[in-house]
Amino acid sequence: MIRIATRSSTLALYQANLVGKGLGVPYELVQVHSGGDIDLTSPLSAIGGSGIFVKEVQAAVIRGEADIAVHSAKDIPAQLPEETIVDTFIERGDPRDALLGTDLAGLKEGAVVATGSTRRKALIRLLRPDLKVVELRGNIATRLERLKEVDAILMANAALERLGLNDVRRQVFEVEEFMPQVGQGAIAVERRLNDERVASIVSNINHRETQLAVEAERGFLETMGSGCTLPVGAIGNVTSDGQIFLSALIAALDGSKVIKREISGNDPRRLGSHLGELILIEGGDQLLREANVVSK
Repeated sequence: MIRIATRSSTLALYQANLVGKGLGVPYELVQVHSGGDIDLTSPLSAIGGSGIFVKEVQAAVIRGEADIAVHSAKDIPAQLPEETIVDTFIERGDPRDALLGTDLAGLKEGAVVATGSTRRKALIRLLRPDLKVVELRGNIATRLERLKEVDAILMANAALERLGLNDVRRQVFEVEEFMPQVGQGAIAVERRLNDERVASIVSNINHRETQLAVEAERGFLETMGSGCTLPVGAIGNVTSDGQIFLSALIAALDGSKVIKREISGNDPRRLGSHLGELILIEGGDQLLREANVVSK
């Protein structure tokens, strides 16, 4: 029996069951309420930002109440607790972002777009400086309800696909135009560091290409020292011979500037770290300082 810690949202339960069914052993879900699920109105930066959706779920594993935790990889902060490790990822879904309710060309000047992501706020302002961007929180059903009040909302396309919401009108942005959040579209498994029984079970579901790509992205995130509260994004792709191509960016909060670079290599963590250093040297350090000042 494997006990799986998960948030209690519809999407989180879907993802936990998806992992559980692939394990090949009996499993049960241990539902946990995260800080991000309890406070559904405050901006993420005001209630803890990075890690707000995973801390309580991680804690269930550390305390021994669950054997593994299943997360949306984009929610995991760069630094993990010393007791745990994330080294298992199932095959990645769609990493792209979607504009729901209309397409970008259909938005009138000054139209209102809602999102809770600092990265999405910056990138939509980069594409359309005239838009008014407002805060968006809550589960997927709650966010979709906001379409009655605003002109459009921004969300991860993978979430819509996993919940079968394919009839929602939307424009899906290509990653070259709208850089995803680190780990977006990927589902990650966290376990206790020295639990060999669990390690042997979860290793059977690991998708190596997804792991390499996301670890490269997380190497970049670790160098930038940020999470969902700062306007950074990255996307990795892996060739059949294991070569990793990594693109990443940091944007000004108001969308007035973006610094983007891409490199390739074989060592995911080193590759991501190096790309982060390049972006910082080229002016990303200043954008990072500005973003940190605003988010505090």
